[in-house]
Amino acid sequence: MRVLICAVGSRGDVVPFTGVGTALRRAGHTVTIAAHPSYASMVTGVGLQAHPMPGDLGVLLDLPERSTPAYQAGRVPRLTELLHRAAHATLEAAADADLLLMNGSAPFGYDIAEALGIPSAGLYNQPMTPTSAFPPIVLHSARSWGARGNRLLGELGLRSMIPFHRAGDRLRRELGLPPRSVGATAARQAREGWPILHGYSPAVLPRPDDWRPGLEVVGYWWPEPVAWEPPAELTEFLAAGPPPVLVGFGSMAGGHGARLLPLVVAALRAAGARGILQAGRAGLGADASGFGPDVLAIGDAPHEWLLPRVAAVVHHAGAGTTGATLRAGVPSVPTPVFADQPLWSKRLVELGCASEVIPFRKLGEERLTAALRAVLEPRHREAAQAMARRLADEDGTRAVVELVDRISASGDQGDTAVG
Repeated sequence: MRVLICAVGSRGDVVPFTGVGTALRRAGHTVTIAAHPSYASMVTGVGLQAHPMPGDLGVLLDLPERSTPAYQAGRVPRLTELLHRAAHATLEAAADADLLLMNGSAPFGYDIAEALGIPSAGLYNQPMTPTSAFPPIVLHSARSWGARGNRLLGELGLRSMIPFHRAGDRLRRELGLPPRSVGATAARQAREGWPILHGYSPAVLPRPDDWRPGLEVVGYWWPEPVAWEPPAELTEFLAAGPPPVLVGFGSMAGGHGARLLPLVVAALRAAGARGILQAGRAGLGADASGFGPDVLAIGDAPHEWLLPRVAAVVHHAGAGTTGATLRAGVPSVPTPVFADQPLWSKRLVELGCASEVIPFRKLGEERLTAALRAVLEPRHREAAQAMARRLADEDGTRAVVELVDRISASGDQGDTAVG
C-alpha cells in the first residue's frame, strides 16, 4: 500500500514518524512523509521518501522578547497561508497515495482524502479531542476546570483554531467540496468511527473514558535510530565528571538565547551541577566557550544516546522530549511554552519525575536553581526509572501497522471507517 504521512509542524512533530514509517516499510508498504524542507534529511536518512511542504512552522513558533499586539495579530494570516500551502503540497503528494495519515496539525488531510476518495486516519502526538478528563491543550494551560468545564472548553477550543479553519475552508472551496463546520466534521468522523491513534503511553496519560470508539492511545512512536558518532569533546566532557544536566528547549525559545544563557549557567553553578547546553532554535550556548570546563555547548545529538548519560533534563516539555526523558529514566525540569506542553509538564510532576513546573515566561535564575536542586534528589530519578521500565516493552508502531493492514485488507479505498 502506498502510504502518505502528512507531518505539519516542528522537528518534534516529524521525527516520531521516522519510526512509524520504517515499521510500515518493513511490513511491506511504501511510505512518503510530507514535511517542511528542513526535516527532509531526517526522513530520507532512514530510507523513507520525503515530499517537501513549503514554509517553516518553526519561524512562527519564535517568541520575541517584547511581542506586540500587531505582531501577534500578524501570526494568524501567516499561519493560515503556511497551512494553505502545506495543504496543497499534501494534495500533490496524495495524488499517488492509497492512504493518507495525518498528524493533529494537518486536519485538512481529512478533506483531501474525501476529495480523492481514499481512506485516511489520524496519527496524533497530542490529545486534541475534547474530554472531561483534562483541559484542552489549546488553552496553553494545565489548569482543570472540572469535568463539564474541561469538555466545554475543549469543544470551544477546537472552534477557536482560526488559521486551521480558514485554511481548511479555502481548501474545500478549491476542491469543489461543500462547506462544513468543525462540529459537522467531528460528527461525521464519529459516525464513521474515523480512527485516531495517539502516539504516547497510556501509562503517562490514560485514554479518557468519554472518548468515542476509534480514538486510541497506543504507546510512543520512537524515532528510527540513525548511525551517529558523538564528537570527542562530548565524550570527554561526560567522562570528566559526574553526569551533567542537559538544558535545551528544542524548537521553542527562538530569539531568547542571549537571555537564557547567563541565567542557565548561573543556576547550574548555584545547584552544583555540570551542564550541557543544546543549541536548538534558541541557539543556546552559542557563546558559552568562555564559561569554563563545567559547561559544554553542543548541537544535535540523538535523545536515545545522550539522555541516559545525563542526571536531569531542563526542557520545554514537548510530547517527544517528554517521552524521551521517561524512556531514558531521567528526571525533568519542565519549562512549557504553550499548547500541549503544560499538560505534559503537569503529568511529569504527578508521576514524580519532576519537582515543579516553571512556565517559560517565568524562567529565572533563582527558580531554576531551586528546581535543579530538588530534581537531583534520588526520588525523582527513581520515579523516572520506574516509568522507563513500564515503557520498555511498549511499541506504538504496532498499532499503526495493524491499522494500515486492516485498511489495506478491506479493499474499499473510499471507506475511512475502520474497526
